[in-house]
Amino acid sequence: MSFLNQERDGHVLILTMSSPETRNALTGDDQFDDFEQVCREVNDNKGIRVCVLTGEGSAFCAGGNVKDMRDRTGLFSGDPFDQADAYRRGIQRIPRAIHALNVPIIAAVNGPAVGAGCDLATMCDIRIASSKAMFAESFVKLGIIPGDGGAWFLPRAVGYSNACKMAFSGEPVQADEALRMGLVSEVVAPEDLMGRSVELARSIAANPPHAVRLTKQLMRASENASLDELLDKSAAFQAVCHAEPDHQEAVAAFFEKRPGVYREI
Repeated sequence: MSFLNQERDGHVLILTMSSPETRNALTGDDQFDDFEQVCREVNDNKGIRVCVLTGEGSAFCAGGNVKDMRDRTGLFSGDPFDQADAYRRGIQRIPRAIHALNVPIIAAVNGPAVGAGCDLATMCDIRIASSKAMFAESFVKLGIIPGDGGAWFLPRAVGYSNACKMAFSGEPVQADEALRMGLVSEVVAPEDLMGRSVELARSIAANPPHAVRLTKQLMRASENASLDELLDKSAAFQAVCHAEPDHQEAVAAFFEKRPGVYREI
């Protein structure tokens, strides 16, 4: 059975981590393979315009399996060289796959997002939290560091000071505090989480798809580009957008006060 259950809602793909008995922990190659495969399929399927990622059960994702750490099995077996290689060829495939997605991805955080689960949420472009959500960059509590890229993603989500507070203390951040620090965009009642997340996804998917994809590329490029580099890329992308038939349709829809009807790509 696949770790990531898939459900289509028009142009929106809903992905549900489906291992509630482990609180959706990330520990095995099958899970890493799933993330890579799904992200590749999304990039190849122009009918998918937005993804929503959530967890089955009471947790979003519990991160690494602490029992495996204790027993030094799976990802945590072998000598330090083996373990470093296991990280590179294992869980680090997830941040690379998600970061390479060319459509927006929304994390619908239904419960605790701990360790690698917290980092998984920050890998997504937008985070909507249930009032029952909790975030913990808790690696130091176990005497380890965020080996899955959290030290790159978390400061970009909450700023350097807040990221250091979370990573150095390992203390949990409840949903209301996560909203105040900008870790999530919205907090909603548990029963409204998926409805609101899919509603937001639909509103994004209703826009011209080429413009959304290019906008995401620009947002990602801004993380490392200089202002001059980003302005140059923006000019090139804007020229492409002006040549797109969907741009003309969007302008016509604006003046005619109607939804745009955009071509499938």
